Amino acid sequence: MSLETPAPDLVRRFIVENRPVRGHWVRIAAAWRALREHQHHPAPVRELLGQAVSASVLLASTLKFRGTLTLQLHGDGAARMLVAQCTHDFGVRALVRLGEGLPELPETGVEAGSGLTPELFRRLVGAEGRIVVTIEAAERGQRYQGIVPLAGRSLAECLETYFASSEQLPTRVRLAANDTHAAGVLIQKLPESAAHQPAEGIDSAWAEAQRGMVSVDRLELLSAPIEEVLARNFGGRDLRLFRGDPVRFECRCDPQRVVGLLKALGPEEVRDVLNEQGSVTVTCDFCNRPYRFDAVDVERLFVTGAAPGASPSVH
Repeated sequence: MSLETPAPDLVRRFIVENRPVRGHWVRIAAAWRALREHQHHPAPVRELLGQAVSASVLLASTLKFRGTLTLQLHGDGAARMLVAQCTHDFGVRALVRLGEGLPELPETGVEAGSGLTPELFRRLVGAEGRIVVTIEAAERGQRYQGIVPLAGRSLAECLETYFASSEQLPTRVRLAANDTHAAGVLIQKLPESAAHQPAEGIDSAWAEAQRGMVSVDRLELLSAPIEEVLARNFGGRDLRLFRGDPVRFECRCDPQRVVGLLKALGPEEVRDVLNEQGSVTVTCDFCNRPYRFDAVDVERLFVTGAAPGASPSVH
């Protein structure tokens, strides 16, 4: 199999013609690097974060309305909390919070090609934990939440449990990430009412699709064109691959919000911080992006008639 230059950051839907199987595929590069620009983690943490971001896009791609999907992992391991969020138009952001006083995680075993082993996954999430999937529909004003335990050997297995218990849809998931890409593929068995086929044929088609998923290699998931991945692992069946939607990094932090926050604190308090630290830095809790204000920026904040659009330095 020849590995070519991957396509741009996209999520794409595909179906197996005349079979009760649908799927979604995602691979991101530029959005993945932008998301991590101000976050620096050991390789296993980076892999788990990338898998969660890919999973949030795959889950959001199954939505039929405008809104936001938030995937949260809470555990008692090295990664105490992880949040990956994707909007209906595939704007993504994510963060991970590590526990204190934990042993250093190894860099090996991930970048070498093996991905997160079950042992590394357990070290990250711990013995006890849960996945929380929250879906907020903007137009309907509704909020749905599903919770499942972090009981699998991987994030993909835990998400399969989520679909089985919360959506009642048999689902198989593969996820992967490295320093440059994050990717994932998801297939689902359609309900029998929508398949219009005998139960025996439905079960046979689903078993065949699952065998295809098992054979998806981590390297090809991260590097090979989706057409090659589908052809190699679902060969012999007519597949329809739909045009993709772009995925982008999108955090809600805003320089003008930071300016408003500092103005609300007042000139005396802000100048005290400036005198003590040499600058005033406000960091986004979500993407970890720092907004730094030097002495000139601070004075500009509190000068009557100063341009409201004046922006601070960002490092």
